[in-house]
Amino acid sequence: MESVSTCVKQIIDRTPFLYEMLMQGILSYSNYAQSILPTVQHLHGKEVKVSAIVMAIRRYADELRKKESEQHPNNLKYEIVMKTNIFDINMIRHDSTMAKLGRLYELVTPSKGDFLNITLGSHEVSLSISEKYRQTVDELVADEQILHQAGDLVALSLVFSGDFMSTPGIVYEAVRKLAWEQINVNEIISTMHELTFVIRREDSMKAFSVLQSFLGNGELR
Repeated sequence: MESVSTCVKQIIDRTPFLYEMLMQGILSYSNYAQSILPTVQHLHGKEVKVSAIVMAIRRYADELRKKESEQHPNNLKYEIVMKTNIFDINMIRHDSTMAKLGRLYELVTPSKGDFLNITLGSHEVSLSISEKYRQTVDELVADEQILHQAGDLVALSLVFSGDFMSTPGIVYEAVRKLAWEQINVNEIISTMHELTFVIRREDSMKAFSVLQSFLGNGELR
C-alpha cells in the first residue's frame, strides 16, 4: 500500500503544469486536495482525510522549490542565438536516406549563418535546415516517405559557458517553461555546450523571453 505522500506525488507528476503552479504558489491546496481525493483513496487503498492530502501537497511543493533552487548554479552563464527562416522535415529512415542528406553538408555553410541539423532515430530521420535550401531538400527527398514538414520556423540556441549537460534538470526546466507558455517545440537539439529549440516564428519572441529568464542570466547574441 502506497503512502498518502507517494500517491499525491504520483498524481502531481502526471501533470507537469502543476509544478509551475505549486512553485509559484498559485494553486489552492484545499481545492486541489478535494479534486484528487477519490484518486488518492484508490491508490492508497483506504479512506484518506483531505487535511492529509493538503499536507502532502504542501510538503511536495516545498520539496520542488528547494530542488529547483539547488539545480540552478549561478555560474552557469549562457547566450541566446536566434536563427530565422528554418525548414523542418521528418521522414522514414531508409538505407538511401543518409546518402542523400549527406550532400547537404557540402552546401550548407554555418560560418555564414546557415543552419543545419540532422537527427537519426532508429526508424525516422529529422532534418532542420535554412529555408533557402528547401528546394534542394525537396529534390533530394522526393522519393522518401515524408511524415511531417513545416516552414517559417525559428531556432533558438542556448550557448552555455559551462557544461550544462552535467547540471541536472536544465533541459527539463527549459521545456517546462516553454510548455507553460503553450509554446510547441518542433525539434530539440543538444550538444556539449548548446541546447537548441526549433519553434514556430509566431512563438519566437515569447520563447526568447522565457529562455532568457529561466536561469536569470541569459544574453542575446
